[in-house]
Amino acid sequence: MAEQNNNQEKTEQATPKKREDAKKKGQVAKSRDASSVGVLLACLIFFWFGTSGMIEKMMSLTRWLLTQSSQFNINSNNIQGFSIGLIYKIFAILSPLFLTAFSIALLANYLQVGFVLSAESVQPKLSKIDPIKGFQKLFSIRSLVELAKNIFKISIVGFVVYMTIMGEIENILPLMDQSVWGILIYIGEVAFKIILRVCLVLIILAVFDYIYQKWEFEKNLKMSKQDVKDETKQTEGNPLIKARIKRLQRDAARKRMMAGIPEADVVITNPTHLAVALRYDQTSVSAPKVIAKGAGFIAENIKDIARKNNIPIVNNKPLARVLYKRVDVDEMIPANLYRAVAEVLAFVYSMKMKQG
Repeated sequence: MAEQNNNQEKTEQATPKKREDAKKKGQVAKSRDASSVGVLLACLIFFWFGTSGMIEKMMSLTRWLLTQSSQFNINSNNIQGFSIGLIYKIFAILSPLFLTAFSIALLANYLQVGFVLSAESVQPKLSKIDPIKGFQKLFSIRSLVELAKNIFKISIVGFVVYMTIMGEIENILPLMDQSVWGILIYIGEVAFKIILRVCLVLIILAVFDYIYQKWEFEKNLKMSKQDVKDETKQTEGNPLIKARIKRLQRDAARKRMMAGIPEADVVITNPTHLAVALRYDQTSVSAPKVIAKGAGFIAENIKDIARKNNIPIVNNKPLARVLYKRVDVDEMIPANLYRAVAEVLAFVYSMKMKQG
């Protein structure tokens, strides 16, 4: 059966259950390029607005180092405190950058797949270190596609960098007359221009990559018709067993209904196709109640039981139809039928009084 399922063509869209199972396993459609370019662009913006602050903090750190080195000799006794202070100051300088990159990476992943927390995707598996499977993945179609994508991205990025540098050739010679600080400023501006253009190109590539990842994910998630049937059996049960259970439930309900017919006050018939048994207990209920009803064969059984128990049978075609369609078993009749049912019950009670 498993081989037959594998050979079937997968033409059906994935069911919600299969999508949920894939999400639990960490299998989602997302583009790594989107996260990478998001982090790169965020860091670029951070440097654009925060470069002066970082330079000021670095100069302050340099002054602190020079001051500390002139005040005491570094030895085995004070090296620990000095190292902790140095690490703390470096972390204070770089922590805004790290926090920005981390936040943008989380946001990029959340916008693509939402909140997904799966421990199964990071569980150690021996199949992940299988050299044969690793060799197969290395030369799989997916790996070749990823290789082609990477080569294409490198080519595009290289072309953008080359064109940007070529556009700055005429500005390189005049740098000979500039100061060191002016040269550094120019190099920073050119680097910013290169990274910005690369980011714009990578954003476009990331959009196309996400579309491709989404298409490939949906393609791999497709199911065959047999897979859909098997999943339906697992979630809802075998249709044959469900049908048998419903049939048994109907039979049990019919037996309980038939068992209550001897307590009826009257049976109203169509007269041949429908039968409705009514009971009116003035001490417990405010209106007559339908205790049994049926059509065809069941109607004949209701009338047979009524005859055996000397229950009056009244032929009233319109009333029988209305009661059969509008009132279920064990329900009281609606108010708009009180008068018609009261006339039938009055007729039945008068017959019983004459017979008595």
